[in-house]
Parts: sequence; C-alpha cells; structure tokens
Amino acid sequence: MKQKETMTNRIEELDLSFHPLTQKLWRDFEILFSDNGACGGCWCMHWKLRGKAYDENKGDANRQMMKSIVDAKKNPGLIAYSEGYPVGWIAIEPRNQYPKLAHSRVLKPIDNQEVWSITCFFIEKNHRHKGISVELIKAAVEYAKNNGAKIVEGYPIDSKTKQAPPFMFTGSAKAFEDAGFKEVARNSPTRPIFRYKISSPLGEG
Repeated sequence: MKQKETMTNRIEELDLSFHPLTQKLWRDFEILFSDNGACGGCWCMHWKLRGKAYDENKGDANRQMMKSIVDAKKNPGLIAYSEGYPVGWIAIEPRNQYPKLAHSRVLKPIDNQEVWSITCFFIEKNHRHKGISVELIKAAVEYAKNNGAKIVEGYPIDSKTKQAPPFMFTGSAKAFEDAGFKEVARNSPTRPIFRYKISSPLGEG
C-alpha cells in the first residue's frame, strides 16, 4: 500500500499532460528521441517495417519516414509532458498500421475483431521508474476511445518469468495490469497479449 501511495505522489508531482504527435509537436518528438532515435535509430518504426527494410533504414531514414507519417496528418502516438518538457512516448494506432505485427508468430491476431495496438514506449532517462508508463497507457486508451476504438491491445514483456531486458520498448506486463488490461493469449513464455475493452470504465478492463 505504501509503495502505491509513493508512486501516486510521484505522478502528481510530475503534473503530466498528453498530446497526440502532430506537425506542431514534431520538434519535441525529436528532442525526446535525441540522436539515437530512442534506441538504435529506431524512431518508432520497428513495427512498421519488416525484415531488411527496418535494418537498412535505421537512423535518419527511419526519422524521415516517421516525419512523413506525421506530415500526412496521421497520429502515430502520444507524447507525455511534464512542466512543458517532453518526457515520454507511446505508440498507438489501429493494428493494421503495423505490418510486422501481422506476420508475427508470437503476436499473431487472436481473433477477427478490430483492435488498436500499443506497440512502443520510450521514457526520458531521468523520468523512468516513476509510473509514467502506466499513465501513458491510460492516456492511449482514452485517445483510442475518442477515435472509435472498442478494444486496445498491448504486447509487453513478462519479466516475472525471465530477467527483464534493459530496454523493454513494448512495455512491462505489470504496467498493463496496473492500467486495467487483462491477459488474453500467450504464445511465448515471456510475450503475452493483453487487452482492454473500451466498454469498461478505465481500470476495470
């Protein structure tokens, strides 16, 4: 109980706000992702490109492709702000916007229902371990709901069964559980699929 209260206090102190990534906020996205493009020149294109296409475009090419998506007035995710500074990112779009997911044996669709997918997180290093991921998930669900989504999926790492890698860009199972998601499938010991049904109040998915 005391740990939960401490986490709540940290979140309140951060005074977070969340905004869809638009052309107007592109520079903030670049600041947050820095020269590394978040991790290894990804620029959040990991799930949008398959095989060699992703490896061959790491770095500036990925940045340009992401910018093209934003310039086309498509919103690939949300930026979290604290005191006006970009501190976090979450990628969320309809699942059909992520070709790599469609061809994943571990994360293949579990049914024919239309879902929105949370595929990526990035938290600025000085703001990690403060509960921002959970708040980002909740904001992403609200954003998806406002855009007509009925189901939101997540594809976290379950670190309870294996030592957590240093950078879990798809999020942790605990973060999704804390945001009210429920596990609905598991095709790998460490890669569950979580879902949240919009019809339920947030936190009671």
